[in-house]
Amino acid sequence: MARRSFHPGPHTTLFIVLLGGFALGWAIYMRYALVEQSSVGLACIGVETATCHTRALVIWLFGYSAFGITALVASIIQFIRPRVPIFVIGAMASAAGVVLYNNNLAALAAGILLISLDRPWRRAKA
Repeated sequence: MARRSFHPGPHTTLFIVLLGGFALGWAIYMRYALVEQSSVGLACIGVETATCHTRALVIWLFGYSAFGITALVASIIQFIRPRVPIFVIGAMASAAGVVLYNNNLAALAAGILLISLDRPWRRAKA
């Protein structure tokens, strides 16, 4: 019995695209509206707001390559055992990582995710 490749259905694909687009939009907003703006950085000196805490958290996360490492780990797991939730996590983390200064690891993870679409899928109906 031949095994089909990992190809999500149309509704699942739409869900993946929507969440990936959300992650990409969030990352673009965080980078260009909060992280790179020097006026926001100056305004956050000595101020305790949710925006400043979010900005500090995102800076701390990309300082440790958290987006790229998460994307790479999820894409390796996806390559070994294809599952839709792991694919979504890998796609969202790689979209955020490419924008938020973790582009080397996130781009590698996106490539592995792309290759994983050709892996056999256990749940597929032959």
